[in-house]
Amino acid sequence: MSQPVQPPNQPQQPYGGQPADGNPYAGGPGAPAPAVPTGNPYGEQPPAPTGNPYGDQPPAPTGNPFGNPQGQPAPFGGAPFAPAPPARNNLALGVLVALGAAIVASVLYGVILGSIEREIGYAAVGVGFLVGFAAGKLGGANPVTIAASAVFSVGAVYFGQLIGYAMVMADVAQVSFSEVFFDHFDAVTRAWKEEADFMRYLFLALGAIAAVGGAKKAR
Repeated sequence: MSQPVQPPNQPQQPYGGQPADGNPYAGGPGAPAPAVPTGNPYGEQPPAPTGNPYGDQPPAPTGNPFGNPQGQPAPFGGAPFAPAPPARNNLALGVLVALGAAIVASVLYGVILGSIEREIGYAAVGVGFLVGFAAGKLGGANPVTIAASAVFSVGAVYFGQLIGYAMVMADVAQVSFSEVFFDHFDAVTRAWKEEADFMRYLFLALGAIAAVGGAKKAR
């Protein structure tokens, strides 16, 4: 039996090492065929970062950054409380100021009365208001201070009237004021009592009322 004759120049398979037409990846003569890639083509890539990419950053400041310049935590997360102004409620100072103002006002009131030889209700009110306002301004609106200023105002009006009487009596007797007021003080008080009337006591009350009003006004 005869075998069929193979046609001459039969093309070889492209995988046998011969370059195939149109296949740029075929190897040269005798070169092994390239291996087919298997698995994940991205398997050689570095792993994606996990977690917080800013984990090494310092934590953000919390609270009020202006709370304390020394770096200490401020109370309640804010600025420290401003110190309250000192309370103006000094009882001793208020009483002393009321007494000093009463002495000065009584002298002024007496000089006015002795100069014009008559009493003025507005002057008595002014004495009381001056005493009360000075006491309240420096000693506070303490009830004791207000009461003291009222009492001292009555005394200031009273002694102011005595000073006025002594000035008039010294002028009539042609003697010095100090001689009448200090050497004959009993005669001055007796003359005041003999001539005292409703208006004179009203002036005393007006001085006390004005002192209370002045102390409250000074708050």
